[in-house]
Amino acid sequence: MKTLYIFIIFIIVAVAQLYIPAQMILDQEQVLETGTAYKFRTQPIDPSDPFRGKYITLNYELDAFATKDSDWKRNDEVFVYLKKDELGFAKIDKLSKHKLESGNDYVIAKVTYYNSYSEILRFNYNFDRFYMNEDKAYDAKVAHREAQRDSSSNTTYAVVYISNGNAVLDNVLINDIPISKFVE
Repeated sequence: MKTLYIFIIFIIVAVAQLYIPAQMILDQEQVLETGTAYKFRTQPIDPSDPFRGKYITLNYELDAFATKDSDWKRNDEVFVYLKKDELGFAKIDKLSKHKLESGNDYVIAKVTYYNSYSEILRFNYNFDRFYMNEDKAYDAKVAHREAQRDSSSNTTYAVVYISNGNAVLDNVLINDIPISKFVE
């Protein structure tokens, strides 16, 4: 009888270990299928993490917003409501400390700081890492940096799908070419 209980507990633990990662993957896939695609102009930095692998860290040009509300603290959540410009790039429509009943797409970001002199709120998004094949990561970093330097002829941006506050970074493009193809 004791072995039966141990076997049942083992089965429950095994199913939980499979269910949780599978649910996380399915949630990301649902955002990609049902979310709205936004283009975010990027500024690159490229660290390497031995535990997470090779990736490009992306800074976004759209990381600040003017607001007279000065009651912001570091790491506060900020609801960033978005709209698209005529070229399909993301623009901030408004910010809020709470979810609004607005029909606009939004993402939840973290406040980095509020400059009371200029009345600018700065924040970071949670979709700032683009993981790549390790063989292409260095070349991608160099290509992305070079494209940023020559901004007159190159457009670098990230495609991010957004649905109900969830965001999934789909790809990074240089001149409308996925970065993994651009470096080949």
